[in-house]
Amino acid sequence: MIGRDLWLGRIRDAWSRRGVVWLSGVRRVGKTTLARMLPEVEYLNCDLPSVQRRVADPEAYLNSRPPDATLVFDEVHRLADPSMLLKIAADEHPGLRVLATGSSTLAATGKFRDSLSGRKVSLHLCPVLWQECPNWLGAADLDRRLLHGGLPEQLLATEPDPGFYAEWLDSFYAREILELFRIRNRAGFLALLRLLLRSSGGQIDYTKLARQSEVSRPTVKSHLEALTTAHAVCLLRPFAGGGRREITSRPKCYAFDTGFVAFERGWESLRGGDRGLLWEHLVLDVLRLRFGDRVQYWRDKSGREIDFVVRRPGGRVDAVEAKLSPDAFDGAALDVFRRLYPDGDDYVVSPMTLDSFRAGRRGRSVTFCGLEALGAAK
Repeated sequence: MIGRDLWLGRIRDAWSRRGVVWLSGVRRVGKTTLARMLPEVEYLNCDLPSVQRRVADPEAYLNSRPPDATLVFDEVHRLADPSMLLKIAADEHPGLRVLATGSSTLAATGKFRDSLSGRKVSLHLCPVLWQECPNWLGAADLDRRLLHGGLPEQLLATEPDPGFYAEWLDSFYAREILELFRIRNRAGFLALLRLLLRSSGGQIDYTKLARQSEVSRPTVKSHLEALTTAHAVCLLRPFAGGGRREITSRPKCYAFDTGFVAFERGWESLRGGDRGLLWEHLVLDVLRLRFGDRVQYWRDKSGREIDFVVRRPGGRVDAVEAKLSPDAFDGAALDVFRRLYPDGDDYVVSPMTLDSFRAGRRGRSVTFCGLEALGAAK
């Protein structure tokens, strides 16, 4: 069992603001297990016909619950009218605490006739974070987290199982993409997804992807929108403030999990460059958890790049570099970036940095830290 105290705390915090919490995340990321960790909950698996019949009249069902009950509706989108159930819970039963789970956003299915704006807090459960691992995996075993990925079943396995990843891709298409988005070109869709997994961390070239997956360029963009909504990929927009030599239009695409990147690349063991690429994914997970869509990247036409930038209030921009070793950071790209955007803090995030420290680089003070300290940075 993997302890998910961080996420239990986020759910409790969300309930302090709204009575309904929408917990999304890809298949097998641990939504059901997390929901069952909550104390004194009434758990309902909405995949079951018996549960669907039980809540067919949502008003009668909710009126029968104790006024301060904690209810979990797992895979709530399987119900005939899930938005009605959640809307009644939010509007008519303010004492209830409701957790509803699903693989995608509420907007991904036509069954939701109401976005529940102002009635819910949305949380995205990502694969197991590196800082969630040390208590049971061992802080030195980074390769295991990178190679196996962060889906609990594979992270706990002795060896990565190629059959697991292949079956997951098939079921992801059948259970999420076909059902929710009505995308019927299975071969083209999966070809595109596998291309994105293999090139994870790189810039998107829509024309090249269309040619390699044998679908049209508009179809590539449509499929990417579905993949983003279903949390299978994350598109990072380039940050630019008007400099003539900055990249302004090509997003970078990151896959949701390092295990699938390793699987599609055929990696059975990791080398230095492999680790560096996959480490970027773990850093991005923490940044997105903290800052959401304020995370971008920066690159100029000379190829100088900052892995991640975070837009802050007041026009400040933080720069974050992901490095396996702090010694690998030279600061040349940061120097160019800071000439354009001098206001903000600079971080170098490494698994080898157990205790944070500050050091001067090219006239600036840079914070060297691990992921836990990055997540708590002010």
